[in-house]
Amino acid sequence: MAVKIRLKRIGAKKAPFYRVVVADSRSPRDGRFIKEIGTYNPLTDPADIKIDVEEAKKWIANGAQPTDTVRALLKKSGALD
Repeated sequence: MAVKIRLKRIGAKKAPFYRVVVADSRSPRDGRFIKEIGTYNPLTDPADIKIDVEEAKKWIANGAQPTDTVRALLKKSGALD
């Protein structure tokens, strides 16, 4: 099972809000997920990023692959070097 750390959109039309989730790569974008590890609000200035760093590091150590966008968010939050 390939596990990815990716964004799940929960915001309304024209008002994006995302949850950072760990999910099977075969599940749909807003579908079933394994664990929620944070949130991302791009509308605030600066963007509001809240990620459980310890949980993210644990999942990456276990082989979860972050998407490109989530990788950038993890670097900003300090979960990646």
